[in-house]
Amino acid sequence: MADWATISSLATAGGTLVLAVATFASVRSANRSARVAERSLLLGLRPVLIPTYESDRPEEIYFGDEHSLRLHGATAAAEEANGNVYFAIPLRNMGSGLAVLHGWRLARGRPSASDQRPDLDAFRQQLRDLYIPAGDTGYWQGAVREETDRFMEDARAAVRNREPLTIDLLYGDWEGGQRTISRFFMTHAEGVDWPVRVTRHWSVEGSDPRPI
Repeated sequence: MADWATISSLATAGGTLVLAVATFASVRSANRSARVAERSLLLGLRPVLIPTYESDRPEEIYFGDEHSLRLHGATAAAEEANGNVYFAIPLRNMGSGLAVLHGWRLARGRPSASDQRPDLDAFRQQLRDLYIPAGDTGYWQGAVREETDRFMEDARAAVRNREPLTIDLLYGDWEGGQRTISRFFMTHAEGVDWPVRVTRHWSVEGSDPRPI
């Protein structure tokens, strides 16, 4: 004789299990859709900086002490005056979001392909925010003024001896997220002062896109 109470309990348990599986699948699909939407939103805000093109307009850069540098397309500027060393790089934002420059560091010499991402503690904060709109041009500027400055030896030697110079720029989107480090390489060529190129981009919060 059939035990209807047992059958009813098993049917209820089976229905509950099916409902649980369906709910789990629905939640998992919703989470996946949310991640895709978030990723798409972030990609719409991400800035990517490179040097300007040779055809881009020149720009006059002024420092707080009224010193100025003139920038031309694809060419950086470096100059020593009154014991101070001044630098500027013309930039183009190839990304789809506004770039806000946060900090910088410099080192004499050529970058190496084996270099790891520099520590954030090595960066010097910008005295004022510099903004570069998506698809447009702008610039970075920095100066070394104190004899005891940790960057002074490399900065002065590179400018005086026309040695290669590596500049790392730290920047992010307008909300302060998606922080990126882009490495720029300045050289001194005959007839052209300090042509500049970008050699590497690192994502600060994300994973390295070049795992070995």
